[in-house]
Amino acid sequence: MNGWMGKIIKVDLSTGKQETVEVDDKIRRKYLGGRGLGVKLYTELCSPQIEPLSPQNALIFLTGPLTAVMPTSGRFQVISRSPLTNTICDSSSGGIFGAELKKTGIDGFIITGKAEKPVYLNITDDGIEIKDATHLWGLNTHQTKEVLLKETTSGASIASIGPAGENQVIFSAIMNDKDRAAGRGGMGAIMGSKNLKAIVTIGTKKIPVADPEGLKELLLKIDRLIDKNPVTGKSLQLLGTSVLVNVINAHGMYPTENFQRGVFNDAEGTSGEKIAEILLHKRSACFKCSIACGRSTKTADKEGEGPEYETVWAFGAQLGINDLTKITEANYACNELGLDTITTGSTIGCAMELYEKGAFPHELKWGDADILEILVEAIAYKRGIGAELALGSKRLAEKYGRPELAMQVKGLEIPAYDPRGVQGQALSYATSNRGGCHMRAYMIATEILGSPVFMDRYSIKGKPEIVALLQDISAVVDSMVLCRFLQFSISISTFTEMLNVVTGLDFSDEELLEVGKRIYTLEREFNSKAGFSRKDDILPSRFLEEELEEGSSRNRVVQLYEMLDRYYEIRGWDKNGVPTKETLNKLGI
Repeated sequence: MNGWMGKIIKVDLSTGKQETVEVDDKIRRKYLGGRGLGVKLYTELCSPQIEPLSPQNALIFLTGPLTAVMPTSGRFQVISRSPLTNTICDSSSGGIFGAELKKTGIDGFIITGKAEKPVYLNITDDGIEIKDATHLWGLNTHQTKEVLLKETTSGASIASIGPAGENQVIFSAIMNDKDRAAGRGGMGAIMGSKNLKAIVTIGTKKIPVADPEGLKELLLKIDRLIDKNPVTGKSLQLLGTSVLVNVINAHGMYPTENFQRGVFNDAEGTSGEKIAEILLHKRSACFKCSIACGRSTKTADKEGEGPEYETVWAFGAQLGINDLTKITEANYACNELGLDTITTGSTIGCAMELYEKGAFPHELKWGDADILEILVEAIAYKRGIGAELALGSKRLAEKYGRPELAMQVKGLEIPAYDPRGVQGQALSYATSNRGGCHMRAYMIATEILGSPVFMDRYSIKGKPEIVALLQDISAVVDSMVLCRFLQFSISISTFTEMLNVVTGLDFSDEELLEVGKRIYTLEREFNSKAGFSRKDDILPSRFLEEELEEGSSRNRVVQLYEMLDRYYEIRGWDKNGVPTKETLNKLGI
């Protein structure tokens, strides 16, 4: 077997028992690894009725066949049922954790049960040890890393939860390599519910590759493609992901004050250019990555990684805040406490609008930067107002009788692109299996950045076809497991070539796209059994009924209903958004 290590370990924390999970080669070919294989394994282990924070729920960490081999391949996927959305969910993170995990000789591990007291896993070439973590409980993620590196091996990679995960905040993150995050969907809360504080991993084993010489040639080709592309070879390297702040603001779709407006007057002061000017210490990169989009930054008092584009927005324009230092330090706090910055900022924004509309008893005002870190800490510990904000925007808005003020889909908060300015991205949000996510199909690439070609962002023509295609490709990339930024510079044919060189198999482009369609449809089938349907493929009424009043996206609303039926038809789902038996049979599900 090439590419895969051929071994997945299931660990029951209730009993301490470990067993090897057998995965047939045919299943690997059909689902690859990472997200795809994780979803397949999860749907076999857990019913759609299982409670996300119950001991019976499974939490799966997986690498893919290209992990630790190709550029940007230090990533890993965490798969489970989200406590925030109740959908099947995967969360991805970079750094070096994925590469170190795979080099121990396993493709990943499955966690079930609940330990009697806090524990951590130590994963090496010799196997998996369950170790006492009582002394780590209560520490933030940075402190946890420092202690564990002294206790174990200095060069190890560590993934852990902070106080937010321990307190089972339903949008808490798993942090690895200090400031990298498996952020979306509350995977940190699931670790907390199992009394699992951290995972330490370091390995020395080589990844088997079918064609070493072919791999050398292909790596040179990929490096050229990365360097040639203006996004991966220039923009992300120079300014990181926050290069998008001024771009999206100029398009009139930079969400401001809980998506009430699409233009933030102080965007320049929180842009990637401003970060480079006043905060940047150095660029940082994940395993085998020449893009190096990460930003190591410093304020007068603190230092850390970021903020990324979504975080700059979530703690900036979304809240009417233009203080870049306060935004950055709130980001540092989220990394240390273990919180998803998108949901954190968006929930605060929802609360601010609730207060503005007279529906929330706690005073929260737009532009109040001084309260940011206070709120972040309160959420992590569920203290005072933090206990309410820890509900997430959907539950918070419902509690106070204004559900329409939560900017979410299926419970997951929508990121920093107002869908009224991008019809394809709007459809992608609505049909995302894990909820309001820009990464299921990043239509911003074609509708705003012109990669690989420009599509009219206001038109709905051809959007269902492209959204479905990008969802499939993205599922493949998440399953190989690689960074999604490679999609800017690498076509499906090169992804196929990468997989074949490493595994020695004979994938075609068509087969690889079918793998993506199979993964997406299996996720949808699980969600359907859990009660999700067409009624949940919906956007907040603000986007369907209220036109933006300024900027280049003004006088627009989302034409969702005009696209949805065609999207279902392409997918082979019925009018209610449920996969048909014919489609399931055709895909071998």
